[in-house]
Amino acid sequence: MESSLLFHEGNRRLQDQFDSRRIADRLEQVTLRQEFRDSDREFIENSPFFFLATADADGRPDCSFKGGVPGFVRITGPNELAFPDYDGNGMFKSLGNVLVNPEVALLFVAMGAKTSRLRVNGTATVTRDDPLIGDFTGAQLLIRVRAHAIFPNCPRYIPGPDGASVYCPRPGVDPVEPAWKSFEEFKDAVPPRAPPPKRG
Repeated sequence: MESSLLFHEGNRRLQDQFDSRRIADRLEQVTLRQEFRDSDREFIENSPFFFLATADADGRPDCSFKGGVPGFVRITGPNELAFPDYDGNGMFKSLGNVLVNPEVALLFVAMGAKTSRLRVNGTATVTRDDPLIGDFTGAQLLIRVRAHAIFPNCPRYIPGPDGASVYCPRPGVDPVEPAWKSFEEFKDAVPPRAPPPKRG
């Protein structure tokens, strides 16, 4: 199979079932990057929270909410960010996983009037003696993530100021297509919307 930073055989099986391999490849080609842009830095360093996905040595997953004062996550290099671990419940589910399996995924989400999503996949380290730890008020550990895949996601299902997104399916309402599907760099690769499964 061709090389991809984002997709494996399982992804490809479903892409082929829904005829979405072309748009998946185009999205990877156009949106994937391995170094942070200025816009990524602004979004990440102004975020008051993100979600952290980890897995243990046997692949058992965990997902945690990480929050703080905007600026608690910082871009520390072209493809590196850092964030503190604060006092918590002492289980160390996420960071314990990192010690046995350093592969992580971070999801940054902006809700409200202007919605946005950014994913960062990479390899993490956890230390108590990082030279930057003193710059993070309240940190008991510092986590650095070396990114190998940075990419935005369509934010269409994120709730807005009035509740559920207008893109959320509703009975008797025609689906609203997101603007990005008509962008020049994507429109020739967008598959037709899959018909809903028949009710039995």
